[in-house]
Amino acid sequence: MSDILIVDDERDIRELISDILEDEGFTTRLAGTSDEAVAQVKADPPALMILDIWLKDSAMDGIDILKMVKRDHPEVPVVIISGHGNIEIAVAAIKQGAYDFIEKPFNIDQLMVVITRAMETSRLRRENTELKRRDSLPSEMVGQSSSFKNLKSNLDKVTKSNGRVMLTGPAGVGKELAARFIHANSDRASSPLVVVNSASIEADRMEEVLFGRESDERGIEPGLLEEANGGVVYFDEVADMPIGTQSKILRVLVDQRFKRVGGADKVSVDLRVVSSTSRDLQAEIAAGNFREELFHRLNVVPIAVPPLDERREDIPELAAHFISMFNAEQGLPLRELAEDAQAMLQTMQWPGNVRQLKNVVERVLILGDGTDPIAAAELPGQEAAVEEGADQAVVVSGALAMMPLREAREAFEREYLLTQINRFGGNISRTANFVGMERSALHRKLKSLGVVTGSKAGARMAYVAGEEEESAEA
Repeated sequence: MSDILIVDDERDIRELISDILEDEGFTTRLAGTSDEAVAQVKADPPALMILDIWLKDSAMDGIDILKMVKRDHPEVPVVIISGHGNIEIAVAAIKQGAYDFIEKPFNIDQLMVVITRAMETSRLRRENTELKRRDSLPSEMVGQSSSFKNLKSNLDKVTKSNGRVMLTGPAGVGKELAARFIHANSDRASSPLVVVNSASIEADRMEEVLFGRESDERGIEPGLLEEANGGVVYFDEVADMPIGTQSKILRVLVDQRFKRVGGADKVSVDLRVVSSTSRDLQAEIAAGNFREELFHRLNVVPIAVPPLDERREDIPELAAHFISMFNAEQGLPLRELAEDAQAMLQTMQWPGNVRQLKNVVERVLILGDGTDPIAAAELPGQEAAVEEGADQAVVVSGALAMMPLREAREAFEREYLLTQINRFGGNISRTANFVGMERSALHRKLKSLGVVTGSKAGARMAYVAGEEEESAEA
């Protein structure tokens, strides 16, 4: 991209600059009035603008046009030229965000030095923007369980709309991945996805980070909302946003405009908003920590992201996906999962959800030796489950060791079958095949042990009838 827009009310000057630049391999566009300049910028922002301060017979002067360009397209460098230049005009232009200032009559060599540097600045800004967009590309969404398919179906329904989405679920379930999926499959996929980590930004800097700032010393510094213009802004853990900032975000959602910190002019933005939280926002509202009006603005389409214990069927596929990812990104060994490791992963507790599973896989790949399939003994907490040369002896401890044989057997069978049914997402046929029982026999066994299956968040879950009744009463 080497497109340069030249704005000057003197035809000879703009054509002279155009001829010089085209001889150097640049593509140019010309404008003689402020109306022509504004129309060209709106139709297709240039890589660089050369702008005269004084424009005869125009509604706006060069400073006005400069302010408009830096407001709507802060990435475009603007070089100011003027035949009536003085230090005050130069300082005013630089304060408003001009890249540099050249006084007429100008030296061609000087002009080319400034333009070459400005074009390099433009190139670096575009590359930086592109890198940010690449960083926002989603990882693959993986899963086949009913709860995952239900989530995917809900996400597919909202991608093409412009509605605001609130993603809920405990930490580590993949709420940001869901937000990235929405962006990547939306009509705004070619525009930025900007992630606002509400919990990691200091409260006293939140407004500056979001809205940007203006100052005489540093000029215009765009905030995250300007960077997201035309695309999607994702408020991660929105409950951690300071209450004062919440009021201003609410106003942005209503007006799609805001002022930078220290600025006087309003900045217009076109944004789609996706938010997430792992907390109960209704409880936060009741405690006075979250604005109810903002909640209703953000919670247009609520989507729950299920925890990993509701999609245990997906664990082997997720683990294999992470193994491939770490191999590609870090060069870690590309290992398969042995059957006992798959089974162990599906029966382990995952309070940290998918993020914890990802960390466990990375740890095993880093600490493991060779490229043999990953065995259950390599998993955290399982290394000492069976001691070398102990003939796979099982040590019975705790409450189980104090029970009579019949009660201990029933307790073990109940816990074992609960684990296997939940592992296979409530699929009785697959559970029966794995445990080596006929389906009808498994049904009878479950009934005798007081185990029933029920629907929960799109998945079939197993539980003990008495415990479930007590939970419901509580």
